[in-house]
Amino acid sequence: MGSKRDLKGYLTEHLLIGDGAMATQLYQLGVPIRTSYEELCLSNPKLVKDVHSAYYEAGARLLETNTFGANRDSLSRYGLENRVARINRAAVQIAREAAGDDAFVVGSIGSIIAGRVRMPQMEGFRDLFEEQAIALLHEGVDGILLETFLDLEELLLALEVIRPLTNVPILAQLATMEVGRTRDGYTLGEAFRQLQQAGADTVGLNCRLGPAEIIRSFESCVVPDGVLLSAFPNAGRLGMADGSYAFKSTPEYFAESAARLRELGVRLIGGCCGTTPAHVRAITEALADLPPLPRVNPQAGQNERQAAALYSVKQRQLPTIVEQVKERHTIIVEFDPPKDLDADQFLHGCCELHNAGADAITLADNSLANVRMSNMALGAMMRHRFGIDPLLHIACRDRNLIGQQSHLMGLHALGIDQVLVITGDPSKFGDLPGASSVFDVTSFDLIRMIKQLNEGFSFSGRPLKQKAQFVVGAAFNPHVRKIEAAVQRLEKKVEAGADFIMTQPVYDAETIELIYNATKHIDIPIFIGIMPLTGWRNAQFLHNEVPGIKLSQAALERMKELQGEEGRREGTAMAKELLDTAMKYFQGIYLITPFSYYQMTVELTKYVLDRSNGQGDTARQVAGT
Repeated sequence: MGSKRDLKGYLTEHLLIGDGAMATQLYQLGVPIRTSYEELCLSNPKLVKDVHSAYYEAGARLLETNTFGANRDSLSRYGLENRVARINRAAVQIAREAAGDDAFVVGSIGSIIAGRVRMPQMEGFRDLFEEQAIALLHEGVDGILLETFLDLEELLLALEVIRPLTNVPILAQLATMEVGRTRDGYTLGEAFRQLQQAGADTVGLNCRLGPAEIIRSFESCVVPDGVLLSAFPNAGRLGMADGSYAFKSTPEYFAESAARLRELGVRLIGGCCGTTPAHVRAITEALADLPPLPRVNPQAGQNERQAAALYSVKQRQLPTIVEQVKERHTIIVEFDPPKDLDADQFLHGCCELHNAGADAITLADNSLANVRMSNMALGAMMRHRFGIDPLLHIACRDRNLIGQQSHLMGLHALGIDQVLVITGDPSKFGDLPGASSVFDVTSFDLIRMIKQLNEGFSFSGRPLKQKAQFVVGAAFNPHVRKIEAAVQRLEKKVEAGADFIMTQPVYDAETIELIYNATKHIDIPIFIGIMPLTGWRNAQFLHNEVPGIKLSQAALERMKELQGEEGRREGTAMAKELLDTAMKYFQGIYLITPFSYYQMTVELTKYVLDRSNGQGDTARQVAGT
């Protein structure tokens, strides 16, 4: 078969049975997880060939090379980054030996992102795709299979790189986490159209979903004319059975599903995760001697057109802090949630700050990894009982991606839409040191994902019936040896979609001016952090023990030996002096309440408002010079 006709030509006239999961079989044969299965092409080629041969004997006439993760990025996790060419070429040779002249061999290339959080900058992937493709093509594959791409944009990039290298067919397969839509928000019909225009010879779906959901995906999408389709479903959903994880779909069920996929116009049918030679044998027997069927699309893409009409936007009643700070000095006050079960004193402090003129009160998310009352619950109480605008911190530390999206959806439902994204201090340094630090994503990733909710798509790419309206802040730490590096990191947060910046507290006028000069090219508002000192011990602690905070020598000298009311009085006086400088350069003021002494930040809030009323547009005038 492989030597007589080209792959694309064969698919235009025939059904073709693909193979099943390589990793599933290798694991069942005793290869442990967290092993480079691709490296086995060098260290144990017979084992890899045995898997290929088992699928061939079951009826597969398209074999995929064992190279799904044989790119430099994936192999570097095992110290194998310098063996990309050797592994890929050996994999083709092994598959070819198993296939002989009776089956096609395609070179498998997987996603670089590979299930990780979406990355906005993928230009570095070009060399990775090209390096792997050249090795596979050099060894004479019958086609290139691009598989398990969650994001259309990454798959298009791979096509852009590989299409000019060869005339052999390129099979482009997406993996979707929701029926009918890619993770980056494209409907399948639109995705298939763009893949066809980019030079894909076949398009299709593999992995993530089982037969039922892949069938539903094909039933609901409009496929462009002339496109050849492929489908490699998982063996259902992965779940716990008899004390171990397993896929549920039986070979018999797979055979029934293959027949339905044929009715939907799919020409190339195989299996992905959890499938075995038994599944492939069942497909082969179900489709034996049957011709392919033409694709019949659903009526005029009704489902896809309606999806765009689902969105509604929940309108905000008050101006956001970003809108306010463009017009006048705007004050955010941080007031930490209580560490106890009594919220009354906290809420009283919030009311005092609100009445003093604070534009928003920001609540930390278990700061310093110490357990505090939920800022979401307190924010809802502030908003709905007292009409106070909350601004909630969201740490990357405490929630996985499921929890983060659920948390944000809850905030949206409560009408809380101003947030500050932070990384969060490691759990081991808090009051529950045995707790896990999740860190599924970085602060950059989370900013981008929140902005995706604003576009009307969930983290997985599923369309939502409402668009969120989150105003997203990012943190900035100026207390570093090279502020240029910190500013570059800040620029990346702006690029990710941050709407405003809040800085760590500053304790001298020179640093305020330094921050202004280093960031004046950034076109989103910056709220300069000021936290009054409460005494000598507080000053020593902050300076010597708290990451991200550095006091000037002058500040330390002024606070020396001062404690109690005297220390708080001097700390407030010093903060006012800093505010005099800060207000010349920044419209945004971020006051941080120390040790729940909200009386101090009440006084400072009133001071800012009094100065602002007399100072006019000084900060904007400085910014324009």
